[in-house]
Amino acid sequence: MEVRDPVHGSIHILDEEIAIIQHDFFQRLRNIKQLGFSEYVFPGATHTRFIHSIGVMNIGDKAFDKLFRDKIGHKDFQRLKETFKLGCLLHDIGHAPLSHSTESVMPSLKELKIPARFLSEKDQNSDRQATHEDYTIKAIADSSFAESFTDVEKSFGVERKYIADLIRGDTDEPEYFTIDGINYFGILHQLVSSELDCDRMDYLLRDSYFCGVSYGSYDLDWLLDNLEPAIIDNKAYLGISERAVVTFDDFLLSRYHMFVMVYFHYRAVCLEQLLFRYFRTAPGEYSIPADIEKYIEHDDHYLMKIMRNSKNEYAQSIVKNKIPQKIFESFNSEQVLHLEQVQKYLEDQNIDFIRCSSKGRLSKYYSEGNTSNKYSMKVVRKTHGSNKKEYFDIDEATDLFTKFSASHSINRLHCNLDLLSESQKKEIEKLIRS
Repeated sequence: MEVRDPVHGSIHILDEEIAIIQHDFFQRLRNIKQLGFSEYVFPGATHTRFIHSIGVMNIGDKAFDKLFRDKIGHKDFQRLKETFKLGCLLHDIGHAPLSHSTESVMPSLKELKIPARFLSEKDQNSDRQATHEDYTIKAIADSSFAESFTDVEKSFGVERKYIADLIRGDTDEPEYFTIDGINYFGILHQLVSSELDCDRMDYLLRDSYFCGVSYGSYDLDWLLDNLEPAIIDNKAYLGISERAVVTFDDFLLSRYHMFVMVYFHYRAVCLEQLLFRYFRTAPGEYSIPADIEKYIEHDDHYLMKIMRNSKNEYAQSIVKNKIPQKIFESFNSEQVLHLEQVQKYLEDQNIDFIRCSSKGRLSKYYSEGNTSNKYSMKVVRKTHGSNKKEYFDIDEATDLFTKFSASHSINRLHCNLDLLSESQKKEIEKLIRS
């Protein structure tokens, strides 16, 4: 099967993978937009998690072939490749409707009844709320979705539980990922979820294309051409050639700029806050079921239909794309103090307002004080005229992590000025200008 993608061109789907893509669990992603409310700002951003997921698998296919080009014919590597490709394809299979804010109406993790093998010791005794990642693991490991994996299991020896392991980033059975004494779990998980994963490599280009902006552009081909396996103590980690560090910097900055200019756009962020308020003020009107089979029908259309039929003021504001006016915006700590003065006046006057706070950092894997990076990305230095290689951590090769160690924060106040008295409007205007 061939998919014509405006971002990557022709994408070839193996016959064995068709049943997975055609299954209801994956088809649900056709009706979940990649960027949630962003289409209210960028009308072209109606692309879905369906085509994004196929794009991630396509990049994963290319990345694997580049990293292990001399091992492609090996049967065990074919098994690992297909396991990894499906990890890329299914990384978003459990995503909730519209946006991450919908996770606030998910049930508890215990209600999902995920097999204990896929839960950390902490989660096995946790009362926390479930996330879309939990629904992803449940769908792959314990649902009717299992019936669609028959062909890949027969042809490649793939086992579903290891697809889930790659996505969650942990496995109790490293033997499955070990070939000739080298454990490849780390590098494959990094390509599914890390600083330079196939997910990010796709969504930056895709979101940029459909939003009609250039912020997310970077040199994908050069990055893929310079991927290197870093073998350390018989474990493979994701590496990149030293000559491509500048391109990696460009990739990081592209993502950072997309957050600031697209993902943090005030209208989309405010609509998310209205969605939170809808859930909070209309309890029971919409909730996400713990039954994974019933979850299949929960997509953007399902939620939007409920909101269209709701009498809740916030639901109607979302449906009609009406948000309170943005009256103040802060980009630094000094401006935040000013914003809080305006906010205090609104609180003292009992005026309804919405404060939207958007925070993003260059990296969640390499941030100040973060010592929990289990699989660190490596830079590969080759000695001229020999096959000798040296490896060192990526944060030693670029100063971007240091320069952007603090999170970038944007705070905004929204208020419906039309409902205020003239004296209140004048006082707010005075506070804003002071």
